Amino acid sequence: MNEPRKANFGATMKAVFWSFFGVRKRKDYEHDAANLNPVHVIVGALIGVAIFIGVLVFVVKLAVAK
Repeated sequence: MNEPRKANFGATMKAVFWSFFGVRKRKDYEHDAANLNPVHVIVGALIGVAIFIGVLVFVVKLAVAK
């Protein structure tokens, strides 16, 4: 029987990116749920959070700079 192909890390990062905004079509969500590696999702989420915090820190430093 043909097993579904697992998504690569790039596809996982794309899914995590869209999840940060909360915009996913149901069809895409179901596809991701079936094909994404949970370890990749966790690593991708940690990378996304680190980037988000870095951007926030940068913006705050720009806002309070004299």
